[in-house]
Amino acid sequence: MHVILLAPHFPANQFRFLMGLKRVGARVTGIIDSPREAVPSQVLNLLDGVEFIRNVTSADEVEAAVLRIQRRGPWVHRLEATVEAHVRVAAQVRERTAIPGLPLRVVELCRDKYAMKDFLLAQGFPCARQVPVASAAEARAAAATLGLPCILKPRDGAGASGTYKILDADGLERAIAESGLDRGAALTMEEFLQGHEGFFDTLTVGGAVEMDFVSHYYPNVLPAMRDRSINPMLLATNRIDADGYSELRRFGRKVIAALGIETAATHMEWFFGPQGLKFSEIGARPPGVGLWDIYSDIGEFDLYTEWARAVCWGEVLHRPSRRHTGGLLAIRPDQDGTVVGYSGVDLVQRRYGGHIVTAYLPPAGSRTQPVEAGYKANAWLQLRHSDYDACYAMMEEIGRTLKMHAR
Repeated sequence: MHVILLAPHFPANQFRFLMGLKRVGARVTGIIDSPREAVPSQVLNLLDGVEFIRNVTSADEVEAAVLRIQRRGPWVHRLEATVEAHVRVAAQVRERTAIPGLPLRVVELCRDKYAMKDFLLAQGFPCARQVPVASAAEARAAAATLGLPCILKPRDGAGASGTYKILDADGLERAIAESGLDRGAALTMEEFLQGHEGFFDTLTVGGAVEMDFVSHYYPNVLPAMRDRSINPMLLATNRIDADGYSELRRFGRKVIAALGIETAATHMEWFFGPQGLKFSEIGARPPGVGLWDIYSDIGEFDLYTEWARAVCWGEVLHRPSRRHTGGLLAIRPDQDGTVVGYSGVDLVQRRYGGHIVTAYLPPAGSRTQPVEAGYKANAWLQLRHSDYDACYAMMEEIGRTLKMHAR
């Protein structure tokens, strides 16, 4: 089995996808858009071949590299991408070079948030009402139609990047200006959904969900990515077989089937509130911020290897144990600037050290990153516990105790 992997060098967890492919016996050729000297030696040592190009988001450059690989041989069986920004390019090049994999039409539905919801709404799935907007005038009209609050977001963004919650007319005008909508950007205006937000992740093989995971945001993404005082948490449950998750698991499988996703990782976000369960969006790729590291740790197996086995051989052998729950806790600096130190580290270590899987505390002298840069932009901890409620309480306590100081 010969697999081309786009960008096996970045971000850092790409190495685990590469390792998974090697563990299941694949020959792997990487397409890389960094200079050889900038690529970690562990990546180069595992690759059976490599093509260096200028930009892995250019379909033409990737196609040219694939054609060179195909001419050299051996036969290429798969072309895979696991990063949101690369999945469309991979699908385009697969179609141009007759390599099997997710069709471009499926990938485009999973990338274009307006088209995705429009398609699912037409089939009766509950989604937020939405209006495509490509000008300031259209945004004002859409806000009047949907009512306030509402959401303005990119059609192909990842996470909460470039997303605005609009509360009033002044906020609408700020969002129009900052988003570039008054300069011709194409976005979507959506109804604001009340309720709790989480995600449903799967490894799907031949259209069948072979394993699934349910995780929760505390708090929801938008406040978490905007408010410095919040130390947000992502928490994966080990109670997935409880009756309370049955509707969500059925719902997620129906979405995957409707979109025609065959063999791929999926990452679906959802809301549950006064209007019941609502679809938010889905990607045909793994979740970000190292969630698969958490799933692997709490499940006591290697999800990256099972993904590789699914891609190469159309099967999985090992599944998560469900004996543990766990998650990611982000620690924000008290201000932007330069890290000067931490407080509460020793207390947290004494009380909860046995539950800390890994942690990253940027050293003194490091520059802080803005809050909107994400859950792993500054300090963070990955934790594990046998009980969901105890894990939630532990993470909240650590968030109150561990402080990151900057000046």
